[in-house]
Formats: sequence, C-alpha cells, structure tokens
Amino acid sequence: MLDVLGYDFMQNALAAGLLASLICGVIGSLVVVNRIVFISGGIAHASYGGVGLAFLLGLPVLPVTTGFTVCMALIMALVTLRARERVDTVIGVIWASGMAMGIILLDFTPGYNVDLMSYLFGSILAVPRSDLWLMAGMAVLVVVLVAVFYRGFLVMSFDEEFARARGVPVDFLYCLLIVLVGLCVVMIIRVVGLILVIALLTIPPFIAERRARSLKVMMTVSTVLSAVFTVAGLLLSYALDITSGAAIIAVAAAGFFVSLLFPHKTA
Repeated sequence: MLDVLGYDFMQNALAAGLLASLICGVIGSLVVVNRIVFISGGIAHASYGGVGLAFLLGLPVLPVTTGFTVCMALIMALVTLRARERVDTVIGVIWASGMAMGIILLDFTPGYNVDLMSYLFGSILAVPRSDLWLMAGMAVLVVVLVAVFYRGFLVMSFDEEFARARGVPVDFLYCLLIVLVGLCVVMIIRVVGLILVIALLTIPPFIAERRARSLKVMMTVSTVLSAVFTVAGLLLSYALDITSGAAIIAVAAAGFFVSLLFPHKTA
C-alpha cells in the first residue's frame, strides 16, 4: 500500500491533510473550550456562497471563498456580541442563506461544470500544489496569531468575566477567533467538505480535552489525533476505493467512540 505514496496526488493529499490537522488542532481546541461549535457550523455552510461567487465571476475558488467566509464570520461575531438572545436564530438564517446563495449563483453561472460533491464532501485527492502554498500560508498566519494572543485566548476561554475585569480585549479576541475559524473552515473544505468539516474540527479536540491538563497540551494532542485520523482515513479510502472525506470522518468517529470507553482525566 505504501507504493501509493509515490504518486504526486497522494503526496499533495497527505500535505493538505497534515496542514488541515495542524489548523484543526489549534483552532478546534479553541472552538471546543469556547463552545462555539454551532457558530462554526454556520460559518462552514455559509462559505458555500463564496464557492458559488467564485464560479460566477470565473475567479480562483480558494481566495474568493476565503474572503467571503471571513466576511460572514465577522457578521456572525458582531451578531453574537450585540444580540446574544437571538444569536441562534440569526446564525441559522446566515447558515441557510449562505448555502442558498451558493446554489443560486452556481445556477446563474453559464456552462459551469463543477462537481458539487467535491465541495460538500471534500476532494483531498484533487488538491493542486498551488492550493497547498495558500493553505500553508494560512496555517502559518493562524498559528502565529494564536501564539501572539495565546494568553488572552486562554483567559477568555475559561472565564470571560474575569478576562474583562483584567482588561483583556475580549470583544476583539472573540472577533479574531471567529475569523480564524473561518480561515480554518476554508482550508478543511478541500479535505472533508463543508458538510463534514465540523466533525474534524471538534472530534480530535474533544478527545484531547478528556486527557489534557492545559490548553497547549490539548492543542498538541488534538493536532496529532487529527493527523492520525486524516492519514488513516486517506489510506482506508484508497484501500477500499471509497470517498476520502467520508473515510476520514468515519475513522475520527470511531476514535471518538473508542475514547468514551476510557475514563477522562481527573481534576
């Protein structure tokens, strides 16, 4: 089976998977401890509007989707901060309208011939080398920003009121975190698709949280788990000739249920 690693498409797929694992481990941990999984799901599905916009304008998908998704993420962040009592409703509307916008824009695209399944369920085996450079750039940006604002994220994640009392710019950090989630979602879309992105963003951090005693350790363990799930799922999809994105999530889900059999850390 290792012979397949000699093919360029598999090498690109592994590189994309490892980059996505790094970003999932870091941002996914912040998503889980801040309990913003629903918002992340809204961002993921709203990003489909960016895919439709890219095809309508005839522009590269990744940069256009990134810009569109960041805008949607900022809207959700501002709504969350200013209208918490209606946040679930507003996010649900943005979630659905983004998907609808993407479908309508693709309908208006003259003569488009794109495999929609590749965006809904991933196409990691078709990631071109040019996209890898963009993914690497975004991964570096995300990791650097999290490292710079790590202490603020740490305090905000575990006690928001204490963070505000200590003068931590909670609103700014929250908006930054939501934007980083948007960048993370765009990267993972090529790996598992926007339908399954939440699973890869939450399952490894959840397992890691049950064992880790600090946020840094949680991020590290989550990154390793994401890499293991991604590589194992990729090899499984090749061996069984099944959809790679679904195989990756199936492996992650199996890891999730197995982890429940073991006791979590004690305080």
